[in-house]
Amino acid sequence: MENLISLVNKLQRACTALGDHGEESALPTLWDSLPAIAVVGGQSSGKSSVLESIVGKDFLPRGSGIVTRRPLVLQLHKIDEGREYAEFMHLPRKRFTDFAAVRKEIGDETDRETGRGKGISSVPIHLSIYSPNVVNLTLIDLPGLTKVAIDGQSDSIVADIENMVRSFIEKPNCLILAVSPANQDLATSDAIKISRDVDPKGERTFGVLTKIDLMDKGTDAVDILEGKSYRLQFPWIGVVNRSQADINKSVDMIAARRREREYFASTPEYRHLAHRMGSEHLGKMLSKHLETVIKSRIPGLQSLINKSIAELEAELSRFGKPVATDAGGKLYSIMEICRLFDGIYKEHLDGIRPGGDKIYNVFDNQLPAALKRLQFDKQLAMENVRKLITEADGYQPHLIAPEQGYRRLIESSLITIRGPAEAAVDAVHSLLKDLVHKAVSETVELKQYPGLRVEVTNAAVESLERMRDESKKATLKLVDMESSYLTVDFFRKLPQDIEKGGNPTHSIFDRYNDSYLRRIGSNVLSYVNMVCGSLRNSIPKSIVYCQVREAKRSLLDHFFTELGSKDTKQLSGLLNEDPAIMERRIALGKRLELYRSAQAEIDAVAWAK
Repeated sequence: MENLISLVNKLQRACTALGDHGEESALPTLWDSLPAIAVVGGQSSGKSSVLESIVGKDFLPRGSGIVTRRPLVLQLHKIDEGREYAEFMHLPRKRFTDFAAVRKEIGDETDRETGRGKGISSVPIHLSIYSPNVVNLTLIDLPGLTKVAIDGQSDSIVADIENMVRSFIEKPNCLILAVSPANQDLATSDAIKISRDVDPKGERTFGVLTKIDLMDKGTDAVDILEGKSYRLQFPWIGVVNRSQADINKSVDMIAARRREREYFASTPEYRHLAHRMGSEHLGKMLSKHLETVIKSRIPGLQSLINKSIAELEAELSRFGKPVATDAGGKLYSIMEICRLFDGIYKEHLDGIRPGGDKIYNVFDNQLPAALKRLQFDKQLAMENVRKLITEADGYQPHLIAPEQGYRRLIESSLITIRGPAEAAVDAVHSLLKDLVHKAVSETVELKQYPGLRVEVTNAAVESLERMRDESKKATLKLVDMESSYLTVDFFRKLPQDIEKGGNPTHSIFDRYNDSYLRRIGSNVLSYVNMVCGSLRNSIPKSIVYCQVREAKRSLLDHFFTELGSKDTKQLSGLLNEDPAIMERRIALGKRLELYRSAQAEIDAVAWAK
């Protein structure tokens, strides 16, 4: 059973070392789940004397006002033999055999955390005492409750202390050692009042009555000690501490314990209770009960620890690895993150992730609809056809067919296709750019480094802009090619109308009649529609080749080229992690270390059984 208290001692020390004080935070806390005994009492209630009686040593700071300004986690370890010594967790490997030096160090460490004023802090001091004269036990000494602030203290000190005490004792795993002086009305006891608030049934509260020997003559504390005045689940325990004169004379603690035993055994009112009175009995009873509570909590602790480890590991994996320190490691990290981003981007284009299908929609719906919406009415209106045909003849009317007129009509119609072609290029560019932002947001590692995220996004968008420009040139060339060389076979296959197209005996003005001109316009429209059909198939090929294919192949090539010329400082700038993420990862790492350590400690105790 002694292993159980030692186990909790180790876990409490690990909690403090790794920043788990049970305070409100976004991290899971192990501290709150560990069984503990908190010592609560008002100022001058004899709380410090009770603790020193249990330990058998003078080691706590004394004085007027608020002396205890930080929680003191006091871990007692029973050793078989040897000299008594103490160790502070903040001073590893340093043993104190002079307990006056222990008292001084408690004060100094308090000042280091709170300053030399009268402020308080919830960060505990850990003190372990090894002695053959103690029982295995852990106690948390809390600042004494007070009703009035003194000079040098903030006006909120009274509420601050009460809130700190409550934050410890309101937890269901905390046992409360409520210390009250017998020479004051129990109804006004600060310890009883606050204990009743958090533990109204008295199921976690142990009542300790001090200063019994200082009660007025003719009065006694029998009703309280027998549980008649104020009943708790556990019997009240009375203690007789050393007087101030004894403390001033440095009366030996062993002698003080002997006098305490003699007092209860020889005082008629308390003789029948003597077997369960005194600081020695208090220590043994608390140790035994703490062991029982710890044993009952072990299965729940194991479950909590296993669950917390899984949650912490999952969150840590989302934050990624810490930043490398050397230039090579930084460069590798950046390249690896870029590779992950590039892989996600390709998955969008290939349909593994959503978004790439919108590009096909441009080719299958938007481009054909834009070509269909082209209006050739202006180019092929009767007056325009007449004007271009007439101008094309120059000073001499055409002899057989108005070829130059046909060419000008076709060119003026085909040039309008440039608009839908450019629009298709821009539409695909916009979709590719949207996929960049989507892939950036889905690359978890980029969230870790805002600087790199911006640079990768900018580099990818710049690459897409270069690809768009090249694609626009290539696609418009396809349109221009159609204007520069006409398909002769189309016109050779047109039906010849002797009356309208090739009889030179008719007047030239007859050849420009409306029917003739409509025939020309109809032929040109048929040719332009044929070209539109051809471009509907070739424009997507050009766009895919120049934009989509290149985006998959070389989206970050320019960025990689520039990356190779950056020095360590510039690489560090790219990996300048969001401070909030960095702090969160460090905090998660410490808390995970705590839970893994706790898991190993509990497993070791379980195997030992």
